[in-house]
Order: sequence, then structure tokens, then C-alpha cells
Amino acid sequence: MSIQQSNRKLIRLLVLGAVGMFGFGYALVPLYDILCEQLGINGKTSNVASTYQAVTVDKSRIITVEFISNVRSDMPWKFEPKVTRLEVNPGEVVRTQFLATNLSSKAMVGQAVPSVSPGQGASYFNKIECFCFNNQPLGAQEHAELPLIFYVDPALPESISTLTLSYTLYNITASESATNVTQGAENNDNQI
Repeated sequence: MSIQQSNRKLIRLLVLGAVGMFGFGYALVPLYDILCEQLGINGKTSNVASTYQAVTVDKSRIITVEFISNVRSDMPWKFEPKVTRLEVNPGEVVRTQFLATNLSSKAMVGQAVPSVSPGQGASYFNKIECFCFNNQPLGAQEHAELPLIFYVDPALPESISTLTLSYTLYNITASESATNVTQGAENNDNQI
């Protein structure tokens, strides 16, 4: 085999390897989501409101629910739970609130992303109403009480006695402004 043929074979293998690595990298995100869902890890909660189905409240059991809030560095807001810990019975509907204050001198839009720990408990934490389902616009120096209504499914494994609900607040003002500008232009086009 000549050097030229050897080089061509090597180039083909390298190109094939690069394409394979790109494909594998592209497939990692959906594979990770499927793996986390099957193993019950990662603490992702549903983005859709649960409907409360009348379940028997298990008064013989107490679950501690802890609340944590985080604010991204580009978000000049104060964001915290009204209470940091509740003791609830599985099946009991509970209402609490988070408090948000826009500390900046301009209107902003935030989006809270929830996570439950341990991850196995995420599918048993049901939000009936949550501020995380919608964007949260606040004017300059404005504050708001953000409602959260939830229940813990009585089928929560006995080995779990504490659930930690964590929210991270993101600044989505720029993307919301772009969406509003685009929608405004579409509305104006429709009126012409």
C-alpha cells in the first residue's frame, strides 16, 4: 500500500470518527433526559399544573418540605421563600408563597425554574398552582407575592422523609422584549 493510499484511508477514518463524535454529542441530551427519567434522578418537576385528585391524606406520616431560592448574577432581584420549611402530610394541599422584589430601576421579566431533591421524589411533588408556570414581569422597585399550591403524593416512598424544592430565577427580559417586539410587528401587519 502506497503512502498516498494510506493517507486517504486515514483521512476517511478521521472524518468518520469526527462525524460519529458529533452524532454522539448531539444524542447525549435526549439520552441524558431518558436516563434521568428512568432512574428518577435530576429532580425535574413537571412544567404543567397537576389536577388535584381527591386522595386520602396520610395523617400518620409527616414529610418535611424545604424551600430554597437562587438568583442568577445578572438578575438584580431579591427572591426568597416566605417560609423556608413546612411539615406536611402526604395528600394534604398546601399553599405557600415566594417573595420577589425588582431592585433595579427598570422593568424586568424573570422565570423561575424548579428542581426537587432527592430526584426520586420529584415525580411525587405535585404543583397545582405555581409561579414557575409563567414569566414574572416586575416594574422598577416593584415587589410581588408569588403563589405556590402543592401536595405530596401519598405514594412517596417511605425512605423519603424530606423534599427540598429549589427555584433558580433567570433574567429573560431580553428574550421577552424580542418576543413582544416581534408580536407587536405581527399585530401591526395584521391591521394593515
